[in-house]
Amino acid sequence: MQTTTSLTNNDLAFIAMCNEYCSAAENAMQSDKTDFVANMVRLLPRIYISANDLKTDADLTEEAYIDSALDEDSYESVRRAVETVMGASDTYLEVFEEDMKYSDTPIAASVAEGIADIFQVLYNFVETIREAPTDTIAAALAAVKEDFDNYWSRVLCNVMRPLNAAHHNPDEDI
Repeated sequence: MQTTTSLTNNDLAFIAMCNEYCSAAENAMQSDKTDFVANMVRLLPRIYISANDLKTDADLTEEAYIDSALDEDSYESVRRAVETVMGASDTYLEVFEEDMKYSDTPIAASVAEGIADIFQVLYNFVETIREAPTDTIAAALAAVKEDFDNYWSRVLCNVMRPLNAAHHNPDEDI
């Protein structure tokens, strides 16, 4: 007897938001700062909640893997585009950086780098599941959930603070 994994409404919503996020990041240069920031502030919390709520099979998590589909040039293109759109608001002081424990000097971080890091994870995920069977999608969801728990949830939360500041104070550099 063959078991088939079915996708939940949350799985489907997460996939759709990943696709929308990737499109927004890839097309950052077509937006002005206000629109780009508003879109990120709308998408990122929803992606966080949806990723946090992904239910994965423990058996899938052990063997789950997402191939790297994004090349370095594409990553850099997204990072540079977001950096350009954000302008002076791209750099912010990061207080939750591990190195802060050992430093008296604030550590600067980049919104563009955070957006590009999340883009890399979600782009690789979307490319992995494109036209894939449901079982492959379920395994990819397990992998992206594990990566969320271990890495990019922190990146997402860190980048939300400067995006929120830019959204609510559009005329000020953060």
